[in-house]
Amino acid sequence: MDENGSLYVTDNGKAEVRRYRRGESQRTVVACGNGSGNRLDQLSNPHYVFVDRDHSVYVSDCGNDRVMKWVEGAKQGIVVAGGQGEGNGLRQLYYPQGVVVDQLGAVYVADEVNDRIMRWPKGATQG
Repeated sequence: MDENGSLYVTDNGKAEVRRYRRGESQRTVVACGNGSGNRLDQLSNPHYVFVDRDHSVYVSDCGNDRVMKWVEGAKQGIVVAGGQGEGNGLRQLYYPQGVVVDQLGAVYVADEVNDRIMRWPKGATQG
């Protein structure tokens, strides 16, 4: 949820993230909406979502071993962690799960298969 009470939900089947605003019956796709895949406008098996103060949406894109950031209103995302194939290197994730972003923009990722928590400072190319 964000500070306005909007609820953000991942949908594995449609490979997208939707926002439901309090008091409204309509939903809005805020990440992906282009089916499953590995392009920057797609997700594959999205699991966890985090929303920052600017309403940017961070998604653990498990099928692509990366974390994507979708700025509010964007048509495609930005890879902020992983995205270099599955593995245990400092530039890799292997089935990322929970994701949290701190006030400085550092991304923390629960890297499931590697049994580790990775910290990616804002703008870093490795964790």
